[in-house]
Amino acid sequence: MDIFRLPKDTVMTPELLAEYITKHKMLVNTYYQKFKNAYENKYEIYDLPDKDLHKPDNRISVNFAKYIVDTFNGFFIGNPIKISADEKGVNDYIQFIDRYSDQDDNNAELSKICSIYGHGYEMYYNDDGQIAITYLNPTEAFIIYDESIVEKPLFFVRYYKDYKNIERGSWSDGGFIQYFHNNGSYVFDDYYLHGFDGVPATEYVENAERTSIFDSALPMINAYNKAISEKANDVDYFADAYLKIIGALVDDEDVCKIKNNRILNLTQSAQDVIVDFMEKPNADTTQENLIERLEKLIFQISMVANISDENFGTSSGIALKYKLLSMANLAKTKERKFTSGMNRRYKIIFSNPLSGMKSDSWIGIDYKFTFNLPANTLEEVQMASQLEGVVSNETKLSVLSFVDDVKSEIEKMKQEDIDNAVSIVDKRMFEGLDDEQL
Repeated sequence: MDIFRLPKDTVMTPELLAEYITKHKMLVNTYYQKFKNAYENKYEIYDLPDKDLHKPDNRISVNFAKYIVDTFNGFFIGNPIKISADEKGVNDYIQFIDRYSDQDDNNAELSKICSIYGHGYEMYYNDDGQIAITYLNPTEAFIIYDESIVEKPLFFVRYYKDYKNIERGSWSDGGFIQYFHNNGSYVFDDYYLHGFDGVPATEYVENAERTSIFDSALPMINAYNKAISEKANDVDYFADAYLKIIGALVDDEDVCKIKNNRILNLTQSAQDVIVDFMEKPNADTTQENLIERLEKLIFQISMVANISDENFGTSSGIALKYKLLSMANLAKTKERKFTSGMNRRYKIIFSNPLSGMKSDSWIGIDYKFTFNLPANTLEEVQMASQLEGVVSNETKLSVLSFVDDVKSEIEKMKQEDIDNAVSIVDKRMFEGLDDEQL
C-alpha cells in the first residue's frame, strides 16, 4: 500500500489538510472497508443478486478472517511483551507508564489492528501532567511522511465526527498540535506546543508491504462461502424434491391432500402406476472436495495454523513445532516490525520533559516476545538449570515463560540473598548461648 509523502519543508494549510483528508477517505472506502467487513463477517456472498423466488437462496459465511486474525495474535501477543531497561530508574518509569496507559491491552489491540488493515497507529499525549499512550485505526488517522529515504514522519492527522455530526480533529508536526473543524471548509482552531521532539505518533506495520494478514486468502474465503452456500441450496433442493406419478391422473384436490396428509391413495392398478421422486444429479463429492481444498488453501496461504484441526491436538514435540513453523516465521517478521515501533515509542516519550528521562535512555531497552505455545514448565526449568554457570542470570530467567519481569525477578533474588545472609549472621552470633544469656 502506498503512503502519503510531501517535501520536508511543506507548511500545513487548511487547503492541504482538506486535500489529504479527502484522499484518506477515498482510501477508507476503496481499501480499508473490505478488510473491516471481512473481520466483521460481512462478505461478498451477502451482496450477490437475489435468485429467483422459487429457488433456494442460502447465504452462509464462515468467518475465516476473524479466525486467522485472532489465532495469529493470540500466538503472537497472547503473552504480554516483557520490557526491561538496563537502568533501574528507566525500568521503573517504563513499568509505570505501561500500567498508566494499560499498555498490555493497547499492544494487543494495536497488533490486531495491524493484522486486519496491514498497519495501525499509536499516539502520545499529555494527560493531566502524565504522558499517555493510545492506539488508532488507520480508518481514522494517517501520517504524512517526508520524501527522504528514511521516510520521517512530517504530519500526523486524526479526524472524527462529534455528537453534533461535525467533523473535528487535529494535526501535529514535530513541535505543535493544531486543532481544526469542518463547517463546509476546514478551519484551524487552537494550537499549542506538545513537548515531544518529533511527531507524537508512530505507525506500526504488519509487514513491509502494509498488507492485511488475510489479504491474499480473501478471494478463497469468498469462494468458500459461495461453495458452502450452494451446498446448502442443494440440500434444500433435495428436501423439496418433485413427486413423479406416471399412469394415474391426480387433480389439484388430490395434490393438496397428498401434501397435507402425506398419503397417496390411487384407484388404478398398482402395476400400471409408477410413483417415485425425481432425482437431481448428485454433486456432493465434487462440492465436498472443493470445500475441503479451499479450506486447506486458506490456512496455507495465510500461513496461520488451523488449531481446530482434530489432528492438531494429538501432535507432540517436533511435530507440533513443524505445524507452527510458518506461523512462527510470520510472527518473527512482525516481532521485528513491532520492536522498531516500540523503539520509536520510547524515543519520542523520553524526549518530553514530563518523562524525567534522558532523551537517549531508550537505547538500553530490551523487548522479550514469548509466543503463546503450550508451555512445558518442567522442560523450561530443566533447561534453566542446565544453563547455570554458562550464561547470565538474566538470560537464564528469560527461558522461563512464567517470569514476567526478568529485571524485577533478579532484584528479588538479590534481596533474598541479603536477607539469608543477615539471617545466617544473626544465627551465628547467638549460637551456643543458653536462654539465660539470651
